Amino acid sequence: MKTKITELFGIEHPIALSGMSWISTPELVAAVANAGGLGILATGTLRPEETREFIKKTRELTDKPFAVNVTLYFPEAEKNAKILIEEKVPIINYSLGKGDKIAKAVHDYGGKVIATVTNAKHALAAQRDGADALIVTGYEAAAHGGEVGSLVLIPTIADLVEIPIIAAGGFADGRGLAAALVLGADGIAMGTRLMNTKESPVHEIQKKVCTEKGAFDSIRTNRIDGLPGRFMISVGSKRIMRKKLNPISALIKSRKIAKMFGYPWLKMAAGILFSGVKKSVQMARMAIGFEAFEKGTLEGDNKKGVIPIGQNAGLIFDTPTVKEIIEKMVSDAETIKES
Repeated sequence: MKTKITELFGIEHPIALSGMSWISTPELVAAVANAGGLGILATGTLRPEETREFIKKTRELTDKPFAVNVTLYFPEAEKNAKILIEEKVPIINYSLGKGDKIAKAVHDYGGKVIATVTNAKHALAAQRDGADALIVTGYEAAAHGGEVGSLVLIPTIADLVEIPIIAAGGFADGRGLAAALVLGADGIAMGTRLMNTKESPVHEIQKKVCTEKGAFDSIRTNRIDGLPGRFMISVGSKRIMRKKLNPISALIKSRKIAKMFGYPWLKMAAGILFSGVKKSVQMARMAIGFEAFEKGTLEGDNKKGVIPIGQNAGLIFDTPTVKEIIEKMVSDAETIKES
């Protein structure tokens, strides 16, 4: 199946793996790339040296095009972005920040840039800043989606920009792929569906739970990691949402973030103190959220941990290989297109 996205990135199918922390590892990224899609390696929780190591490992597992993301909101993001540029990653996907400098540096070595956006304002800004394509994330998506559902968001953005669009949020089968293309997208990105595959590092408990959950079993809240996001309703997510936080607890929790990123804690603590109560609480929730994500994702703990999950969980009933998913989706979408 050929679209502007397949031509732009040199891939076979217009299907991408969302860059999910702790989930979009070199193994899963390579599985998607080798199946003809675009794998996006997650670096949000990696230190710069780990980022370089993960890029090297991905290259050992696939000779196909792949992307690497950088979340500009996170501490040490600029250092991670520098690593991606030094490694001449073929495609860089940035989010939660201004990407003009990244776009210029990547274009200088012949690479491509994808910006992740959730609204029209940011879509137009990303296009001006030099992005070659957009991942447009709707309300249905796991983790940090937008305020508008994909059915309306995709055509709205498609009518505003001239660069190709990858739709994210609510896609899990060939019907969704076909619908996205009709709505004006040139491909789709999936997190929850590709999270539940044999190659995924997600704990087997969560894969099983995902097949049992429906469209109404997730909640969108900013009380998990400080940003509006969608997570599975569980004992763990309810417990975290009830937590009351203040700037002092933010300082205590910030030690965990500083340690994770290898960032000077005193520098981070000073930044929190001078950023105000709202930002302080947001940082505290980020620390709590990161800890909970790791427990939920890798340990399968739904009492102390949480896991991002999209509304499309209601369309997922099995745990196949990445190749099986991509091939079936493309086949089904082509059949729908021809009918």
